Amino acid sequence: MWGVAGMRGRQTVRGMFQSLGVIMVAAGVMYLFIPHDEDAAPVKAKDYRVELLTAQRAAPYPVLAPEGLGADWKATVVSYKREKADAWQLGFLSPDTQYVAIHQSTAAPGKYVPEVTHEAKDTGKTQTVGGQVWHRWEGPKYDALVRTEGGATTVVTGTASFERLAEMAGSLRSQKA
Repeated sequence: MWGVAGMRGRQTVRGMFQSLGVIMVAAGVMYLFIPHDEDAAPVKAKDYRVELLTAQRAAPYPVLAPEGLGADWKATVVSYKREKADAWQLGFLSPDTQYVAIHQSTAAPGKYVPEVTHEAKDTGKTQTVGGQVWHRWEGPKYDALVRTEGGATTVVTGTASFERLAEMAGSLRSQKA
């Protein structure tokens, strides 16, 4: 009686290992044929000229956008929301694949800057870029360069280094429509 039960148990264990082998082979085949190369689908740059013109016409402050950055900077996000304190946002993927965004708004800087930087804090340090003084903010997710001028706060923020943020800040120009 024990012999039959022991044999049945070994068959069950053997069947489990066979099933596991079939599943592993199927998973391996799927891994080989499903694309998983992160470089396979490059980020497509977004054309933001229409939104920029709209924001420049509507905003009560000089709306900024970069000029002279290389083609390896790719615009990925653009929006202008008049109803949200004239909030302008233009986001880029930098040449070293870091996120860099320009945010502008007439909202109170004390509330606006932590919101768009994901809780960055003013370090009390400044950095001069293109003859303009920017305040350095550091945070757990994004760092930022911040200026308030002409009734609007400008924030250059993202996952990029302060060198990349300064590169973006130095390229900003206004073409008030």
